Amino acid sequence: MTLLTALGRKGLDAVRGAGALALVVGRTLLALPKLERRELGRALVQFGYGSLPLALATAALAGIIVVLQSGIYVQRLGARAFLGWAAGYGVMWEFGPLLLGLIMSARIGARNAAELALMQVGGQIEGLRGIGLDPFAILVAPRVVAMEVSMLALSTFTFLVAILFESVAALLTLGLPIRVFFGTFAQMLGPWDVLGGVVKTGTFGLAISLLSTTVGLSARGGAQAVGQAAASAVVQGCAAIFILDFVLTAVLAGWMG
Repeated sequence: MTLLTALGRKGLDAVRGAGALALVVGRTLLALPKLERRELGRALVQFGYGSLPLALATAALAGIIVVLQSGIYVQRLGARAFLGWAAGYGVMWEFGPLLLGLIMSARIGARNAAELALMQVGGQIEGLRGIGLDPFAILVAPRVVAMEVSMLALSTFTFLVAILFESVAALLTLGLPIRVFFGTFAQMLGPWDVLGGVVKTGTFGLAISLLSTTVGLSARGGAQAVGQAAASAVVQGCAAIFILDFVLTAVLAGWMG
């Protein structure tokens, strides 16, 4: 009986969560035409520009690690000339979007959830409704748009930095000339490979923004609810990224193949 009760509660929580997420998506779409532009600008600086150093540092490390891992098999198979394609494909298609999504879930997802939870617990959101203002137009829609735009913009910089560090790492560790690295990279990577990385990054950004917003607006209680919202946003965001990565990899690979 205890097990059934626990399962029933989990099921009800899942249904409530799905309903809250659907409500946030619907109200955010309705608020897009009248979103607060000043809040959008502030959120772009906070979520996008503020995350740039961390994103670039992660991209550099990811690029070096991919080359070190790929170099083992490239040397073993005697296919050094294909390192540019293999490393570039790995970063643009898988490691780049996945690592960027996980890091941004921990940084901007947790921050967004905590800030919204603090306003929800403190009564500011109800206060906006009380004076006839739409919290989704003033707070939610600008943040969702800013997080999505920031993810797409950051992905461009991170891909470029990762590939640059890959070429340098290949030169220093394997003695592969930079022109050879970029030669195979340009020849064998097509526009569909780049598109796959952009689709993944955009989807991850949307999941992070919507889930963290839903968690923040659902917070109830005192100061403890703020910390719980931040932690829950990270956990749910990371879980969603892994699930979406699996689905998108299967769908895009089948579609492009």
